[in-house]
Amino acid sequence: MATYIEGLIEKARTAQALFAQADQETVDRAAELICYRAVNPDFARKLSELAVAESRMGDVESKYAKMMNKVRGAWLEMKGRKSVGIIEENEAMGLVKIAKPVGVVGALIPCTNCEATPVLKAAWAIKTRNAMILAPHPRTKETNEYVVDMMRGVLKELDLPEDLLQNVAEVSVANSQELMASCDLILATGGGAMVKAAYSSGTPAYGVGAGNAVTIVDSTQDLDAVANKIMRGKTFDQATSCSSENSVLVEKSVYNAFLEAMRVQGGYLCTSEQKDVLEKAMWPDGHTLNRNIIAQKAQVIAHEAGFSVDDGVSFLMVEESGIGEGYPYSAEKLSVVLTVYTWSDFDEAVDMVNRITAYNGTGHSCGIHSSDRDKVLRLSESVNVSRVMVNQPQSLANSGAWTNGMPITLTLGCGSWGGNISSENISWKHLLNTTWVAWPIESRQIPDEQLFSAEARNR
Repeated sequence: MATYIEGLIEKARTAQALFAQADQETVDRAAELICYRAVNPDFARKLSELAVAESRMGDVESKYAKMMNKVRGAWLEMKGRKSVGIIEENEAMGLVKIAKPVGVVGALIPCTNCEATPVLKAAWAIKTRNAMILAPHPRTKETNEYVVDMMRGVLKELDLPEDLLQNVAEVSVANSQELMASCDLILATGGGAMVKAAYSSGTPAYGVGAGNAVTIVDSTQDLDAVANKIMRGKTFDQATSCSSENSVLVEKSVYNAFLEAMRVQGGYLCTSEQKDVLEKAMWPDGHTLNRNIIAQKAQVIAHEAGFSVDDGVSFLMVEESGIGEGYPYSAEKLSVVLTVYTWSDFDEAVDMVNRITAYNGTGHSCGIHSSDRDKVLRLSESVNVSRVMVNQPQSLANSGAWTNGMPITLTLGCGSWGGNISSENISWKHLLNTTWVAWPIESRQIPDEQLFSAEARNR
């Protein structure tokens, strides 16, 4: 008797075999309509409300904004782009590239971003003539079913096979593992254990690395503007994003002014006593985050620690000097808790970024608020991260935004630093196989005197 996952895979393969013959106009029409229906205000609002109610994380307005911006942005980057047939020609080199689907994609959906992630991944799959099976976190089963049902409705309306997109209703670790072993490609967005399981499945996988975004602030910027950007990045969706600012490294000469600017933006600087009790509440066993504080409001987190903050407080701050083992505040917190450090010499700040990300979050992201281009480039050349955001809110920028050129996604590759195959923002292009067609051209061979330098030839 076939297992549940085998049944889904069989239906997906049948649907994908038909869809593989679709032309560019057909796939674009379907991908566009999925995105358009997803940003319908009534649908996006209900989906956001359901996501918060089920996951018990984040906030409705942030998730709604994510739907409005990420989905529109994802379609903008697909619109007019070829994903069927010949996608590139180079006459001089005698090369033609032809796009092919990968087949059945297994998409693992995190409970932290369970609203927009399914839409982006499914639209990418349709754009590239693939089928996709979307496996949710156990906490967000209804959310996933709701959004997949909408997208299947679009396929039915366009007389396309509904089974191109399927929801895993029977959620279990065993079913997720079987899906990963049985599909043709995995898109794994979520925690480290899940990504590791994806890479161990034997199936090609695009995974993500741990986030622990660090941001440098120097004395060249307007601190009120910087504080507003950091606040918006830190508090968006109550810090569900792996891209949320976790630590900020502030030039000592402007440290006090920066703290005051952050206070105006809703920040609360914990006392040393509050810092200690907050640490015990956040990491009860010394290293594992307390689920009760993840993506919660500042008031909830403070109450969990045994103190209270005013309703106007939107995030907590703790001062720190240590990095690594024994200093959990230097790690990712998935909460509206921001760790604050100081520095005097810029090389010291760069070293701190590397030490923090080496401890947790290598390969992911960092940022800098500075008007000094040389500092930006020195930082970027010296750190082992895939993204450096300049004068922007991290969680609103590094996954792509209307105001920068980063590819819009919710799946961030962290390169070999973070144990991933790609250091790019994963998008629809990563769901394509490519056939290279090569014609003979005039020989490119040249004499060694032209190929190698005199220095090399004389050694």
